[in-house]
Amino acid sequence: MAFFICKECGYGSASWYGKCPDCGKWNTLVQRQDLSPEGSKSQKGKESLKKISMMPLNKIKSQATTRLKTGLFEFDRVIGDGFVKGEVILLTGEPGIGKSTLVLQSLKNLKTLYISGEESGEQVKARADRLKIKLDNFLFSNDLQVEGIIESAYEIKDKLDILVIDSIQTVYSKEISGAAASISQLKETTKLLITFAKKNNIVVLIIGHINKEGDIAGPKTIEHFVDCVLNFEGEKVSNYRLIRASKNRYGPTDEIGIFEMSEKGLTEVNNPLVFIEEKKELESGKAVVGVPQGKRPLFFEIQTLVVPTMLAIPRRVVKGLDYNKVLLLLAVVQKYLHLPLDRFDIYVNVIGGVSIKGTSADLGLITSLISSFKNKPLPKNSLYIGEVGLLGEIRKTYFEEKIISDSRRLGFKKIYSSSNIKNVKDLKTII
Repeated sequence: MAFFICKECGYGSASWYGKCPDCGKWNTLVQRQDLSPEGSKSQKGKESLKKISMMPLNKIKSQATTRLKTGLFEFDRVIGDGFVKGEVILLTGEPGIGKSTLVLQSLKNLKTLYISGEESGEQVKARADRLKIKLDNFLFSNDLQVEGIIESAYEIKDKLDILVIDSIQTVYSKEISGAAASISQLKETTKLLITFAKKNNIVVLIIGHINKEGDIAGPKTIEHFVDCVLNFEGEKVSNYRLIRASKNRYGPTDEIGIFEMSEKGLTEVNNPLVFIEEKKELESGKAVVGVPQGKRPLFFEIQTLVVPTMLAIPRRVVKGLDYNKVLLLLAVVQKYLHLPLDRFDIYVNVIGGVSIKGTSADLGLITSLISSFKNKPLPKNSLYIGEVGLLGEIRKTYFEEKIISDSRRLGFKKIYSSSNIKNVKDLKTII
């Protein structure tokens, strides 16, 4: 019996379809005799039984803790103070966000083999010249067959620290008939690169494009294969870029690196108040929150605009915060403060084009909402820290003492947290 498999998404079927039932592409199902039940049995029959080898765990040598520093402190902070030999890292982000620039700046101290399917050697050299980076130990190639890449990298493994694939959507395997960037190609090429990295203790950095919806044929498909997943994010209209790890086997996942994009490339940002713009006049609808990011607190400005609606269903627009969490907090305000929010459009934005993760911004969001609703500015140099529960209570958040300590050192005069506000009803004393 023949077996058919989609060369785009890997969907398998016992019968042929003109249109793949899974990915919806036309004429992508091809016949594979070796994947039929009979073929599988014959293949298994050819391989002899192989017993596994076992050894006591305490006899296995511990992995060396030496890490490869990139020279960018903000980047090293996120990955865990440098690369671990044999580590496979997936760096994702929207096209044009600056992934190639980040990688180029972080490779200046490492022996690198750079495989590019996105740009020519002349373009990469032009970027390096613009950034004024000397790449003395930098090898470049735009040959994209993964088997050839691995074979060539193996020949120079003693002179190599890191192999960079830019991007995984352009690399292909000669053993797979699907087009480059198809799911079958992505999985096969990634597995081969991982095997090479682990056997030879070479760091492999894979760059991948992904859109806001998380394209099914993109890096989301291979996230569970790699050791570390880095997300490079930020609005293209903003100069600021954030890098954070959503998965990291050799380091933290709560750290964040901040960069500012300019004509000279990415500049590291160490100022915790970088997203706060100081103004002399007081404005309604604006609150500053402290948010823990790994071992340091950062401060963000939340702006909320509440205006009467002309629609049957009021509009809710949120940027920089979790949309569902905002709706939850609006319900808390509506119940316990009796504000008629169903008559108003509400717009929420975090200044700087960044996204806030965590719960410590809950109190600041509600405070900015009430300030805009009543059109009354909040006290000058005030800070808001706290998680808000469904019953309206203000709860202590992780790292709160450190945030309060740093905020006082940075000049905040009035700090509102669970220590002096127990319920959202107490906000009436502030606004």
